[in-house]
Amino acid sequence: MEIKENPARKSSLKLDACIRRQAKLKEIAMAVATQAMTDEQRKSVALEYLKRLDRGDDIFDLFADDVQFFFPKYGVVDGVEAVKSVFASTAAIIAAVRHDYAYFNYVQQGDMVVVEGTSSGRTTNGREWRAGVTHAGRWCDVFEIRDFKIQRLFIYLDPDYGDEDTARYPWLTKK
Repeated sequence: MEIKENPARKSSLKLDACIRRQAKLKEIAMAVATQAMTDEQRKSVALEYLKRLDRGDDIFDLFADDVQFFFPKYGVVDGVEAVKSVFASTAAIIAAVRHDYAYFNYVQQGDMVVVEGTSSGRTTNGREWRAGVTHAGRWCDVFEIRDFKIQRLFIYLDPDYGDEDTARYPWLTKK
């Protein structure tokens, strides 16, 4: 006796597999929080990112794989690999940076941590900047942090660290 497979059952199994694949894709595409975090924990992730930048340590393990990132004159990029590319580009102009932690202003709401601060540093061609002395060095970072990972980071600053773009801004040449 030959057993034949029921075509309706086969179609139903295919549909179930398709639904499971779509659900799995939605899990991957959505940044759903799975771990509860306090405001202090979110703040500590943001601060750790800035301290690692200053030390020249690896920062990329602090980012979610699907992070959204913005840097002025670069635009918005998605994914940690794209963030690595942005930092590789900025490393071509920034030799050293130091953030002034004691003077940070924090604003927090839910998953969002906003950090306003000042910095100093040196470009790769030797020009130095310091907030309050040169026009560069004041910045504001907007983080979204869930599951101890940076899900979104938008950086707002003037990327002309070395005061080299003075021809387009007449008020800079008067100093």
